[in-house]
Amino acid sequence: MVPLTALWLPILLAAIGVFVVSSITHMVLTYHYSDYQRHPKEDDLRAAIRGVGVEPGNYAFPCVKSNKEMGSPETMEKYNQGPVGFMNIMPSGPPAMGKSLALWFVYCLIMGVFVAYIAGRTLTAGTDYLAVFRIVGAVAFVGYGVGNMVDSIWKAQAWSTTAKHTFDGLLYALVTAGVFGWLWPS
Repeated sequence: MVPLTALWLPILLAAIGVFVVSSITHMVLTYHYSDYQRHPKEDDLRAAIRGVGVEPGNYAFPCVKSNKEMGSPETMEKYNQGPVGFMNIMPSGPPAMGKSLALWFVYCLIMGVFVAYIAGRTLTAGTDYLAVFRIVGAVAFVGYGVGNMVDSIWKAQAWSTTAKHTFDGLLYALVTAGVFGWLWPS
């Protein structure tokens, strides 16, 4: 068993590594540009949403609050008429990239702590690189890559978008595994 305190450096360096790789995948490589489509009447759509006073938040339409309401003829008619969807409205103004990037780095640190906890409880000091790489890589991939599938299952996110995020998660897991394998206590 390896104490969590002995793994502070791999936690930190893995978070930095994942942050750098994610910056490259989102700002240098262009494969995420197709994750969202531009509506052909985007300006009209934005004006309509603005016109009804939608505040920042997460919305579902039709929005159903109970099983009884779900089965009602009125709700079924709304589903049949469409559109059916989910909408995430952010505050107006340029995106708060500094805040989002800081929160992403904190998330990477939290992932590193959980990965370190599981690896530290399942592996001993002196475990060889490949064994550490396998355990850490598997745990990190579950955290970074598998969760995105939920959006395709429940929110109709395109599976191609999910596949790209899953690939990103694999890259992040490989970086995390490499750092932990390299810095694993002897």
